[in-house]
Amino acid sequence: MSADQVSQSNVIPLPAGARERIEAAVDAAFEQQIATTIAFAAIPSTRSQEGPCQDMMARLLRERGYEVDDWIINQDDLKALPGYGPVETDFSRARTVVGTYRPAQETGRSLILQGHCDVVPTGPLDMWQRPPFRPVVEDGWLYGRGAGDMKSGTIAALYALDALKAAGLAPKGRIHLQSVIEEESTGLGALSTLHRGYRADACLIPEPTNGKLMRAQVGVIWFRLKVRGLPVHVSQAGTGSNAIKAAYHLIQAIEGLEAEWNERAKSHHFFKTVNHPLNFNPGIIKGGDWASSVPAWCDVDCRIGILPGWTIAECQAEIVACVEKAAKTHPFLADNMPEVVWSGFLSPGYEVSAAQESETVLAAAYEAVFGGPLEDAYFTGLTDTRFYGLDYDVPAFCFGARMENAHGFNERVELESVKKVTKTLALFIAGWCGVEPA
Repeated sequence: MSADQVSQSNVIPLPAGARERIEAAVDAAFEQQIATTIAFAAIPSTRSQEGPCQDMMARLLRERGYEVDDWIINQDDLKALPGYGPVETDFSRARTVVGTYRPAQETGRSLILQGHCDVVPTGPLDMWQRPPFRPVVEDGWLYGRGAGDMKSGTIAALYALDALKAAGLAPKGRIHLQSVIEEESTGLGALSTLHRGYRADACLIPEPTNGKLMRAQVGVIWFRLKVRGLPVHVSQAGTGSNAIKAAYHLIQAIEGLEAEWNERAKSHHFFKTVNHPLNFNPGIIKGGDWASSVPAWCDVDCRIGILPGWTIAECQAEIVACVEKAAKTHPFLADNMPEVVWSGFLSPGYEVSAAQESETVLAAAYEAVFGGPLEDAYFTGLTDTRFYGLDYDVPAFCFGARMENAHGFNERVELESVKKVTKTLALFIAGWCGVEPA
């Protein structure tokens, strides 16, 4: 963000000495903040197992006196909403938790602070250097699945609000602190908050961004290739058709589509500066029934990125056309077309817009803590910000700590950056909502 973009007119001045008191409050509570983060990250909240995390978040919010809204998500209520992606697993226990701070008289701007508590699977445990759900601090880093993505960010938002109270200040605006699920697979947790009516003048999601402002992000489509073969005894393999091998034939074709899309990305006003922003990944493969039988079936679950501005329907059509074209060159698939099934993310890309006021406030808070200008980042992954900015006219962006090994082994988040981000969040809340003596 250039200096001429930062107009101090959007930043509500803090009372004398407030900044120093806020930062001192973060420092004083930081040991407890990390203890809370460790307890939160120790809960193995993989898909459909997020309940204990939501229990903990509801308790933390109630202890602080917030209004707590804790509800079961009804997927049927969301199916007609823009950005919906289908969930195929058990969704009967899916919950959203929102804590609301409401001033006696609301005179300041309102804010949504949102974090997700769902985490991706760990993979083979013996390939981790430290058990993924026994978080540990070593050499200034907190290790553990979800420590970076993004439980430390959610707890940072909670403790940023604590710091304001400890500094003797109360926000003048309404604040919703939201703990959602399904961020890693559909985004239905965030969508459920919007369906329930939660809105604000801005939304900040403290996803790990290495201390940068997420300016734009790609969209994501999940799909499944359902491939059929002709089973025979392996001794006569040449007379059958191997569905697993046929699936690889289709995967190679989609890699060609991936390359074509990345060529198009070279002219995009943001992503032209990013090397290979659109990534295709065959992430799960299942097939066959017997090692000595040529497999009659193979399912491959895939993910591919798309650029902001591209429509889901047009990209789906290109994927289907690519698969059909490849199938026609295969001796068995030509007469036994594979099926493309849409599951999970059906999410367009997103560019932050109409957020100049909130960005200005964040830039001022960042400079006060980090001592330099806030930089932009272009994200080749996906976040929940898209729902707010694209479909509900709520300016939304991400800003968070430094993390390494997201979705991989030995995930970790840098504690010094967590502390600085917490201070920045607290100053942002104060500058955006305004504060008064508690």
